[in-house]
Amino acid sequence: MIHNPNAYRTMPVGVVLRRTPGVTRWLKWRWEAVGVLPGAGAAEWRELRREGDVVEYHAATPVLELHGADAEAYLAGLSAEIPSLYIVMRESETEGPSPYDVLLVTASPYEAQDYTDSGEEIVEKVPMTPGLVAWVRDFVEEFYHEEEFIKRKRDRKRIDLVQDGVGDARIVKPADIYASPALKRRRLQ
Repeated sequence: MIHNPNAYRTMPVGVVLRRTPGVTRWLKWRWEAVGVLPGAGAAEWRELRREGDVVEYHAATPVLELHGADAEAYLAGLSAEIPSLYIVMRESETEGPSPYDVLLVTASPYEAQDYTDSGEEIVEKVPMTPGLVAWVRDFVEEFYHEEEFIKRKRDRKRIDLVQDGVGDARIVKPADIYASPALKRRRLQ
């Protein structure tokens, strides 16, 4: 892939989390990322909608960054059946109304996969809005250029020649080619 390292675009993206009642006695609430708000303003756990015990919050507004070096990853994400953004969260260490800290929003499935390796972060996949799909697609079209395949040429070394001496010249038997000279001396004594 040929990329432009100076290519860079940003957009604030609001993250919508939904809280529903837990289905077991050990889990009081179930949380999941359900949507994004492109171009949203700053928000800290602002309630958006309530239907009985189900509540949706505008949890945070991280900045979605697109980098030219990752254009191939964005193309892979756009090629999925449902193009998505990935929300990276971690359980909050402070007491309060926010059970999760939103760390990152990315359009790169490769970057999202890296965050799943540690097991400390929660990665949720959320479908992109049509406007976000167009914005990421325009970035990819501008900065991603497929690298031309160039076949490697073989060197012209002759392989039909007889090899002149295999292994150590001090070892006489062909069966002992891989023996060390010190081992050979011990056997003769």
